[in-house]
Formats: sequence, C-alpha cells, structure tokens
Amino acid sequence: MPFNIPNTLTWGRIALIPLFVGVFYLPDSVFSVGQKNLVSTAIFIIAAVTDWFDGYLARSLQQTSAFGAFLDPVADKLMVAAALILLVQLGRVDALIAVIIIGREITISALREWMAQVGQSASVAVAYVGKLKTAAQMTAIPMLLFNAPFLGIDMNGLGRVLIYVAAALTLWSMGYYLHRAMPLLRAHGGEQKGG
Repeated sequence: MPFNIPNTLTWGRIALIPLFVGVFYLPDSVFSVGQKNLVSTAIFIIAAVTDWFDGYLARSLQQTSAFGAFLDPVADKLMVAAALILLVQLGRVDALIAVIIIGREITISALREWMAQVGQSASVAVAYVGKLKTAAQMTAIPMLLFNAPFLGIDMNGLGRVLIYVAAALTLWSMGYYLHRAMPLLRAHGGEQKGG
C-alpha cells in the first residue's frame, strides 16, 4: 500500500466523511441549521477539490499506482453516497433518486471489476456521459446541502433540477456501460456463478 501525496489526499477525503455527516448531529445550540448547511457544503467542496487535485498530482508527480486507482473511486462513491443519504434524511432529495445514483455506482463498480478480471476493462472506461453525470451530481449536491439563496440564486431549487438531471444521466450512463459489456456478459453467461 504505497503512501504518497495523492493517496494521502484520498485517505483524507475518506476521513472527512464522518466529519461531514457528524455536523448534522451536533445540537442546534452548537451550530444553527444554517451553519450546519454551510459547514457541510464547505467540507463537500473541499473533498471534491481534493478529488481533482490528487488525480492531477498522481499524474504530474508520476505517483500513480494500482492501489490509488482502486482507492480514489471508492472515496468518491463513499462521499457521494453519504451526502445523498444525508440529503434524503433532511428531506432535500427523493429516496428514489438516491437509490438510482447509489445503485448505479454499485452496479458499474461490480461490472468494471468483472471486466478487469476478464481483461476487458477498456470496454467500460469512463465515457463522456459518465463525466456529464458526475458534473451534474457534484454541482447539485453542494447546492442542496447549502439549501439557501446565494447571490439571488435559489440554490435548493436549482440543486433539485440538477439532481434529477444527474439521475437521468446516471440511468443513461448505466445503460451505455451495460450495452458495451453485453457481448461479454452473454459470452460468459453459461459460466457457473461465483460466491
């Protein structure tokens, strides 16, 4: 398990998750609801920035590793899942949206792992629609966490629109990846199921 700057940033992103969630469990006498929204938004944005930054550093410092390639998407998915579950609890995101997005992440992660095992990981490499989905999702979530007008913009309303766009792109991207993998899935369909 190589410890370098990019991997340390990724571990830091994972460590932010309990802090991010724990903010909303503090008594209102410590933080008002508005302060909780602001702090959680700031933590999520910091995590999103470090996600970009650790990838940039891994490439520029030539510190890419198989472990880093595994850990980075895990950290992303944990943070997004935590945020969505929290937003469902706060009544800012419909549970169906969270199920679609989280379910897609689990499905495609499992698909990519299987495709890598059969030597076909390039078939499910990140596509443009997947990047659009991520952009919509990572814009919507901080807006919904902030949950207040900003510079005259209704952040909650815009965030709700974007999270529905993200859910639609999520289904589209899942369909795209499954379509790409379908020939291999059919070819291996007769094999005995694993545990």
